[in-house]
Amino acid sequence: MTVSRPVFALRPVSVVAALVAIVLTALSARYGYHRDELYFLAAGDHLAWGYVDQPPLTPLFSRISTTLFGDTVMGLRVVATLAAVATVYVMALISRELGGNARAQVLAGIAVAVSGQFLAVGHMVSTATFDLLAWLAIALFALKVLRTGDGRWWIALGLTLGLALQNKYLVLLLVAALLIAQLVVGPRTVFRSRWLLAGAAVALLVAGPNLYWQAVNDWPQLTVASGISEDDGTENRIMFIPLQLAQLSPFLVPFWIAGFVHLARRPEFRAVAYAYPLLAVLVLAMGGKPYYALPLLLVLAAAGCEPVVRWAAQPVRRVVLAVGLALAAISSAVITLPVLPASALDAITPINKEQAEQVGWPELADAVAAGWAQIPVDQRDRAVIFTQNYGEAGAIERFGPARGLPAPYSGHMSYADWGPPPDSATGPVLLVEYPEAERALERFFTGCRRVGSVANSAGIENGEAGAPIVLCAGPSELWSTLWPKVRRFY
Repeated sequence: MTVSRPVFALRPVSVVAALVAIVLTALSARYGYHRDELYFLAAGDHLAWGYVDQPPLTPLFSRISTTLFGDTVMGLRVVATLAAVATVYVMALISRELGGNARAQVLAGIAVAVSGQFLAVGHMVSTATFDLLAWLAIALFALKVLRTGDGRWWIALGLTLGLALQNKYLVLLLVAALLIAQLVVGPRTVFRSRWLLAGAAVALLVAGPNLYWQAVNDWPQLTVASGISEDDGTENRIMFIPLQLAQLSPFLVPFWIAGFVHLARRPEFRAVAYAYPLLAVLVLAMGGKPYYALPLLLVLAAAGCEPVVRWAAQPVRRVVLAVGLALAAISSAVITLPVLPASALDAITPINKEQAEQVGWPELADAVAAGWAQIPVDQRDRAVIFTQNYGEAGAIERFGPARGLPAPYSGHMSYADWGPPPDSATGPVLLVEYPEAERALERFFTGCRRVGSVANSAGIENGEAGAPIVLCAGPSELWSTLWPKVRRFY
């Protein structure tokens, strides 16, 4: 039976969304590109139905955003800002779907706007930017199915799922958690609708091109995922609870606790409450990153807004609520947005290392240009720049032409698919290595000597600080033979 909902608080929610857009736009170019954004720009120049480490949607959005709004940091990030604005609206709609009045809906929009993960992924382009929006939208449509019993909402859910799968496969964890929880705690009548199969068919149809690409290329994303779990799984498990609190915001803990209790007490929605601990178990089992479970935690926070509004009926409690939200906004902004001087970023790197990854890329290109200058002019037509990771390659591709550098090559992720140098490129080879890799690349080349290193003017310790610039006489064998050996999936 359909239960009526309050009127959507369009105007006040739009005010929250507009403030988010203003803040993100004002700060969008304060540091610089993130290493992943440099990779997305390169992937956008090689549009395909798939890449070894991701589906095609984020590179496609990056290409569209820079085409429409300018090939700059700010132009690239317009699409992230738009996704963040949409996320505010979806969060408010979730509160409304659960019976939240205008105040609860606005509070839901504010709650997501002051959360650390939202600001982190809304500030820059990442697969998580669109993943967050997709997860919340899927949760919204699932709640509509549960509230109304109208199976036609399975079509909207399937369409959103298909689009989400074109961005990141992690959304399957959400689907698994929701379905298992629904089967265990009910109501199971939602599975009797013929529209469920129709929704699944829509999802498969939309996601099909990338699934086909992965299948014919031997599912490289599984190789990437297993490598990430092997490298970081133990640390991810240890840090799961602390980072769940820090990345959402400790000040929002009462929201999602209230939301869990609120949903668990309502038979039609209780499966959504229990889906979160189930999702947490799945993420821990696979050694995934703690933020993988955060979107569903935000759904619980949205559910908690209506009880929080009731609790804050007294003036003193409203002051407490306002202070808590203000503290959440300030702490989340300091951790996730470029509000600090770049030189101060080492202080927050243990919580959010992605801030520091937006600093120093033009200086990396400067260091590479200095190394390139040591190659005699008459040898440069057969010389190669080879990098250890896609961030380095993306930085040289972005900033190198202004410094007279040729296009770089790398065996990392999809850069390997974009081709090795020609076999006629017999050297010299200028290597850009990774600081912690113990010069592992040099065994593939001859006559190597260090000619420089990467530094950043901010003096911070990020992933490229101290990266060696190494000049080698040439590759140890033909590039076509060497290429499979230098390929890296993680």
